[in-house]
Amino acid sequence: MSVIQKLSLPSQVSLYVLLGLMGLFALLLLFWQVMVLKGRAMKNPDGSADDWHDQKAHYGMAFADVLLACPAILAGIVLVFAAPRWGYYLLALSGFWFVWTNTMTTANSLRFEKPRITPAWFITFPLGTILGLAYIVWSVINFDAIYFP
Repeated sequence: MSVIQKLSLPSQVSLYVLLGLMGLFALLLLFWQVMVLKGRAMKNPDGSADDWHDQKAHYGMAFADVLLACPAILAGIVLVFAAPRWGYYLLALSGFWFVWTNTMTTANSLRFEKPRITPAWFITFPLGTILGLAYIVWSVINFDAIYFP
């Protein structure tokens, strides 16, 4: 019996929803950051732009996302099914990454850009924080089942 099968039905459903949303978010971020690395200025919904020609830090963030964060999230999702304990460890670390980076970008957006809060802005900035917190809370609730099967 796999670790996932030992979880209650609501825990399984919420895990699949979280995995789907985290995977989609990672793929969108990967696409976005590859465009930044290619030198394309990407407009954000708050009026700012990710252009490493203007701010070299954007290149470093895009490089880290493309080579580390997005592959770690996607590998964690795959590992949940192939080697569950490693997948849960990797996704827990990714959850903290989601919280940290998206809180940072949301705070900067609110402080310096003073954006209109639209659905596009919500998806671009605070959604990652919510996903990261949701996964961390899910893993705390299911701690015994996933780490001590």
